[in-house]
Amino acid sequence: QVQLVESGGGLVQAGGSLRLSCAASGRTFSDYAMGWFRQAPGKEREFVAAVNWSGSSTYYADSVKGRFTISRDNAKNTVYLQMNSLKPDDTAVYYCAADLIKSQFLHIHLYDYDAWGQGTQVTVSS
Repeated sequence: QVQLVESGGGLVQAGGSLRLSCAASGRTFSDYAMGWFRQAPGKEREFVAAVNWSGSSTYYADSVKGRFTISRDNAKNTVYLQMNSLKPDDTAVYYCAADLIKSQFLHIHLYDYDAWGQGTQVTVSS
């Protein structure tokens, strides 16, 4: 079993930055890929970014490409999401997730992820 705990959310003005963290425990962190998803009020949960086990490969949703950066520190069992140039449309609860099945591909669908954190709220004011 993998346990995930997010932190770093908050209220920020449009154009500002936040860095989310997700601490993992329960399995060797470098064994699996990680992803970030978000869910805005009244909307479905959507993919944001993913990173492979080593951090050498990343993938982003078009809506955040060029503004968000996903990274990981395997020594700290932590994955990060650096969010720059934030927009009000980025307001959502952000979740980290673990993709425990080894694959050469990075996944964007919720059903490919096996463990989820509790989420952290990000609110961007205009």
